[in-house]
Amino acid sequence: MLHLDDDRVRDLLPAPTAQVDLMRETLLALADGSASVTPKSHVSHEENGFANAMPAAWPERGLLGMKWVTITPSNRAHGKEMIDGLMVLSAADGSTRATMAAAELTAQRTAAVTGASLALDDRPITFLGTGVQARSHARVIAALGRGPLTVWGRRQEALDELAAWCTENVPDLELRTTTDRTLALDGAGVVISGLPVGPTGLELAPDEVPADATLLPLDYGTVAGTEISRTGTVVADDVEQFESIRPLKHGEDYPRATGATGDLLRDSRPGGLVVVQNLGSGLGDVVLADAIARAVGA
Repeated sequence: MLHLDDDRVRDLLPAPTAQVDLMRETLLALADGSASVTPKSHVSHEENGFANAMPAAWPERGLLGMKWVTITPSNRAHGKEMIDGLMVLSAADGSTRATMAAAELTAQRTAAVTGASLALDDRPITFLGTGVQARSHARVIAALGRGPLTVWGRRQEALDELAAWCTENVPDLELRTTTDRTLALDGAGVVISGLPVGPTGLELAPDEVPADATLLPLDYGTVAGTEISRTGTVVADDVEQFESIRPLKHGEDYPRATGATGDLLRDSRPGGLVVVQNLGSGLGDVVLADAIARAVGA
């Protein structure tokens, strides 16, 4: 049976713009119901750490698979990656086509979904956070020609490390870094937040961003909290999944999603503030894993 480690997954991934195109198709399929997806099965395994089982099928494309992904925040203190897991890709007859490591797949799928969602708003982008997702998002944003990118971080050392990585990996991206969050948000129309899940006191106040900003949180309600989200429209990649975890991850008072991300991509963005809660659907992982498997003839 074919198994691909993270290095092979990284080498075989489609180009960032192709990933974005695939995730746009995925978001549209989630919105129109042509795919079969269930809410993630979720277990906690440490404080703010969790694991999800994410099955998905897209019958008309013959796609079937499941991702098991673990999020372990304590790994940071030991110099290990926070995200790990395994992707299982099945053939239409139910046999196993391939398995592959899920860390790189998850990082790139997440950034590609954000990239697809950026079609909703062409204004300047600020990214809050300096972790793995800052790098994967920088690669996608550069490929889309959406620079400059402003990044806020709490530690100058982390910002310097990110800047060095970008110089080597995305040299054409104009990167601006700062430890001043107010400065980072000044002039931003799009705010992507990739901070740890769980900490409090980092929520955006409504007066920190334009009243018609687009918020793309990767961190549930850490930044796009209840107060600011109530002032606008909330959508999600998978509305059913969002509602299944909203009380647990966001709180009972957090507004419900009134539609899917794909609805806005198909139709149009409403006026005012828009919060796009792309939680990460197993369908996106299956679609991207399929492209990787095809690259090696599996």
